[in-house]
Amino acid sequence: MLTFVENIDKISIMTMNKTDLVERLYLREAADLSHEDVTTVVNTVISEMINVLGSGSRIEIRGFGSFSLAHRKQRMGRNPKTGGAVVIPEKYVARFKSGKDLKERVNDSFEKSSS
Repeated sequence: MLTFVENIDKISIMTMNKTDLVERLYLREAADLSHEDVTTVVNTVISEMINVLGSGSRIEIRGFGSFSLAHRKQRMGRNPKTGGAVVIPEKYVARFKSGKDLKERVNDSFEKSSS
């Protein structure tokens, strides 16, 4: 769990999970929203995104990116334990494509840190 810090942007997290996201948002908005409110908002946003993708629609968040569905055809694979052939059924998978602003910000941060 994260502890209170003066500047939330200075917290370095290699992998962020939902709990970390809630905690960071709560620390940013501590004066305005309760921890339970922030948790409810995050859970609601994620739930709605799942519902929208589940209905076959696309999600686009300007500056961040877009989520869509991609169809994977049935194919043959191998069982890694036995080496035997296995049919992998067709399915839909969620696909994320980053937006221009996100790409630029990520690339800029890596360029600065490697200099």
